[in-house]
Parts: sequence; structure tokens; C-alpha cells
Amino acid sequence: MQKSCFSIYSLLVQFFREKEQVQKIKGGTVLFLEKDPVEYVYLLLKGSIALGRVHVRGKDFILKILNDRELVVEYQLFKQNPFYHFYAKTLSDCELLLIKKDQFEEFVLNYPEAMNSLVSWLSTSYLKAQMKCQDLIMNGKKGGLYSILIRLCNSYGIMTEDGILIDLPLTHQELANLTYGTREVIQRSLKELREQDIISYDQQKFTVKKLSYLKEEVDCQNCANEICGLN
Repeated sequence: MQKSCFSIYSLLVQFFREKEQVQKIKGGTVLFLEKDPVEYVYLLLKGSIALGRVHVRGKDFILKILNDRELVVEYQLFKQNPFYHFYAKTLSDCELLLIKKDQFEEFVLNYPEAMNSLVSWLSTSYLKAQMKCQDLIMNGKKGGLYSILIRLCNSYGIMTEDGILIDLPLTHQELANLTYGTREVIQRSLKELREQDIISYDQQKFTVKKLSYLKEEVDCQNCANEICGLN
């Protein structure tokens, strides 16, 4: 008998959808802050959420942006009295399932398939984080920007006649927050890319016209989209 393979997200939705009411939350709502005690694990059914942290000097760093069908677990699992390591804020109107931390951990411990799926998901998340660190460290601010644009193409890209439209509204400041750079540095780099006709920018959405150029500049390893994404 062949066993079906489910992601941890699908298993959680299947198990908790009938037990928990879907919460509709407005864009711009803070779900939790860094150092808050952990109360819930969040299942993002619809919408976009930014995860990040604010430096003591006030500089914002966006770690990742989640968009539909995502799981938000930003703490050390199975630890006594854990706290969140990052903040989470909705970027758009969202629909979420809120699962109590203890219920989530009990579910994972009691269902081997859920534990296997969670381990697989965590290992992929670990690789994503390592690759992002590599790009930012090895390629500097400009290369970090190119890397983020490539990841945005993989996560939110739509093919058009002009190139790959990144279907996610982003200001220059938000893009700077994703690279931990300054808005001024990012603006200069984006201006260079526009002048070379590598990208275009209209109504807060970027279109990447020459993805191959960005990949060559950062020595892209052409990883699978599940690793080279912004989520």
C-alpha cells in the first residue's frame, strides 16, 4: 500500500481546520513581537506576513515574507517557556488559523507522519537561511540586493512579455530592510539596474527583464525554488 506524502502545512490544516475558527486579520497588524512569550503557531491561509526584527538602534530587518499556505513557527520547539525570536506583522489582510503551542507540539509528537513532515520542513528552512547568509556575506550589499531580487522572482514571479513581474508591492525602504542595507544604497543600485534595462519599477512592483544578469553577478547555484525563495 502506497502512503500519501503530506507537507506539515497540509497535515495541520487537515487536522485543525474543523477545530479552530479562521481568523481574519487586517493588514498592518502585529501578531507578536520579539521576546513575547509563545502562545500560538500560525497557519497562513491567505495573505502576506513579514517576519523580522528591529535592531536596538531602530533599524528594521525583514527576515522573510510569507505568502499563502505557510506555517509560522518562530521559536525553539519543545522548550519550557519559549519566546518568539522575531516579530510578525501582516502586510495585507490575512486569514489565519491560530493553533495553541501545546496543541501543535502534542499533535507533532503523537503523529509520526507529522513529525517526519516537520523535520523535512525545518531542514529546508535551515538550508534557506544558510543560503541567504552566504549571499549577504559573500556578495556584499549590491550582491545581496541581486540575491533578494532572484528570490522574489522565485517566490512571487509571474512571466510577462516584459520579463518576470514580482507580484508583491515593495517600497525601496522595504527592499532595503530585506537586505539590511540603507535606502540610499539600494536606490543607487536599483537606478543602475534600471539604466542598464535589467529591471523596471512601476506602481511599487518590480519587473526583472534580465534574470541571467543577476544570477551571473552572484554566482547563482540554481538551487530549487523551495530553497531559493523569500519564504
